Amino acid sequence: MSQPKTSKSLRNTLAAGVSAQRGQLMAADCPSRLVLGHITSRWGVLVLVVLLDGTHRFSQLRRAVGGVSEKMLAQTLDALAVDGLVLRVAHQVVPPHVEYSLTPLGREAAERLEVLVDWIEDNFPLIKQAQEANARQAA
Repeated sequence: MSQPKTSKSLRNTLAAGVSAQRGQLMAADCPSRLVLGHITSRWGVLVLVVLLDGTHRFSQLRRAVGGVSEKMLAQTLDALAVDGLVLRVAHQVVPPHVEYSLTPLGREAAERLEVLVDWIEDNFPLIKQAQEANARQAA
């Protein structure tokens, strides 16, 4: 595989209307695996789904995504912004005011993730039963 493009050059390529090379997630050296990791990480999934409701400030996101530390939330938002999924807008006021929202690409990803999140929540009783049965067998 050729040298991976930086996110900035990829954004420039997309903006120019040039067809970017399709990712190949099954290839060990494909940079699309980093994007997969950002999107499907515990915090990435939750942040994207929360942002489906609209624009949020950092503190709102932290409250909405229970258990995430400030550091992990900041890293997750930065990664998703670099990947072009989240838009970060810093307003020049005192105190600083930063808002996060989904880009069109981020909305598409979040809508797909929302289906998975809903499936997990709907089927959690069955999943929990399977986990408990497995634990009993292991004991």
